Amino acid sequence: MGMGMGRARFHGTTAVATLAALLMLAGCGSGGGSDDSGATDTAAEAPAAAPAEAQGGAVEAQGGAGAAADTRVDQRSIIYTGSMRVQVDDVDVAARDAAAAATRAGGFVGGDQRRSSDADAVADLELRVPAPRFYAVVEELAGLGRQERREIGTQDVTEETIDLDARIASQRARVESARRLLAQADSISDLVSIENELARREADLASLEAKKRRLADLTALSTITVTLVGPGVTVADEEDQIGFLVGLKGGWQVFLSSMTILLTVLGAILPWLLVFGVPVGALWWLARRRRRNRQAVPALVAPVGAPPPPGVSAPPPVPGARSAP
Repeated sequence: MGMGMGRARFHGTTAVATLAALLMLAGCGSGGGSDDSGATDTAAEAPAAAPAEAQGGAVEAQGGAGAAADTRVDQRSIIYTGSMRVQVDDVDVAARDAAAAATRAGGFVGGDQRRSSDADAVADLELRVPAPRFYAVVEELAGLGRQERREIGTQDVTEETIDLDARIASQRARVESARRLLAQADSISDLVSIENELARREADLASLEAKKRRLADLTALSTITVTLVGPGVTVADEEDQIGFLVGLKGGWQVFLSSMTILLTVLGAILPWLLVFGVPVGALWWLARRRRRNRQAVPALVAPVGAPPPPGVSAPPPVPGARSAP
């Protein structure tokens, strides 16, 4: 029985070895078909990879669409500013119409300065209007009279706005982390140190948020500075004129203003001078005169034994006279 089992094991081992040799020979004989199998494997993997690539392409397409949406004009942050000069028949009426135009557009009047002098009247208005209504309001203001000058500028602050948003988000995360550390502090020194750091981070966050609000205000409301002048005002502004006569005129005006101020001050202090200055001056004059009179009177009798005054020689001694002990 033992011999039978050994023979069975021997025949099994021989069969395994024979099968392995046949497989090796088959592999060597079909070497040219390995490329086909590789192609088949690649083709089998391609359908599996196709959905992933399709999904990646879809994501990229979505990202590209988002970037394209962000670069559109209506999605960008743009600050509009305008400056114009219009000559009108009645400055006050035109100023009211300009303020009404800004109000109708959803804005308001940010500044109003006027110099009224009949035909030489001038009004400087600063209007804040929504950005979508900027050009419409500019055209409406130009129709108030004869437009002499117009300047429009734009500033794209999209990148600055995006950068501020990122910095604000990062700073808020830093503030939250500092608050968590403050809640976990277990000593006075750590508590004070973390509180100082938290205060500094909150101050930086407040500064960034203020800048963001300022940018949002400038982009939401555009600024239009309009100068309304009467029919008697020339095109050239007085501040733009140069030359000898202009300088002489300005210097004369300054001189007159200085003299007016000087006379005003003199008129204010003149009553005080009359009330207090005249008596004090009289007393000072009398005291000085009395001092001069005292210095002019010579001494009539010189004391015995006193030395002679300067420039006067002593008298010769009298014979037989005794000197005082």
